[in-house]
Amino acid sequence: MSSFIVYPAIDIRDGKCVRLKQGDYNQETVYNDSPIKVAKSWEEQGGQFIHLVDLDGAKAGHPVNDAIIGAIAANANVPVQVGGGLRSLADVEKLLGLGVSRVIIGTAAINDHEFTEAVLAKYGDKVAIGIDARNGYVATHGWLNTSETRAEDLAKYLASKGAETFIYTDISRDGMMQGPNVEGILSMAATSGKTVIASGGVTTLDDLVRLNVHSASGIGGAIVGKALYTGNIDLSEALQALGSK
Repeated sequence: MSSFIVYPAIDIRDGKCVRLKQGDYNQETVYNDSPIKVAKSWEEQGGQFIHLVDLDGAKAGHPVNDAIIGAIAANANVPVQVGGGLRSLADVEKLLGLGVSRVIIGTAAINDHEFTEAVLAKYGDKVAIGIDARNGYVATHGWLNTSETRAEDLAKYLASKGAETFIYTDISRDGMMQGPNVEGILSMAATSGKTVIASGGVTTLDDLVRLNVHSASGIGGAIVGKALYTGNIDLSEALQALGSK
């Protein structure tokens, strides 16, 4: 697996593959009725790691689409990472038991330090911390709330508790096709001293190339969603251009 990984994103809501605009549940586009088929197609195009979000789970505070997630993990020959509503060790263990390679802790990373530290202590590199930021401050609960914690401060603190991977989303760019916030991502990698995966705003192959240039500085990859579904980015072509195939 190359050092810079492109993560095709599959957001699951009501059992379907959807995209939300800036995390708004009222602005939804359904792309496919079968997330399992979508995962298979990304794998066939050379995808090295699949990124799943349980949108119903993010809202409910516990996994909801776990049957579909388990089926994707069982059918895929590449690793799968999953986020959305993970707030208990039992939920984390359930997903890892279904064959998921990495779980993503989001809202709980800021609201429940005890739980987050326990997960990091027990599962270490099987955990990624999802930090969603609005103007540099952490947003929680499916982006409905903005906290008073700076994203970089949270990353630094959790890195000291064993976090190895962060997924950084600049909400203002997500689904807006404006390009990623490279400076913000680099700054988080430098502050935490860990790997940061870019999320939100990757629109063109050029965006991926710009991020890939910084792979030695801690940018470990990019999650790509809408641009793959609209055809702005062709996964096979992108992987070839980045030398990942």
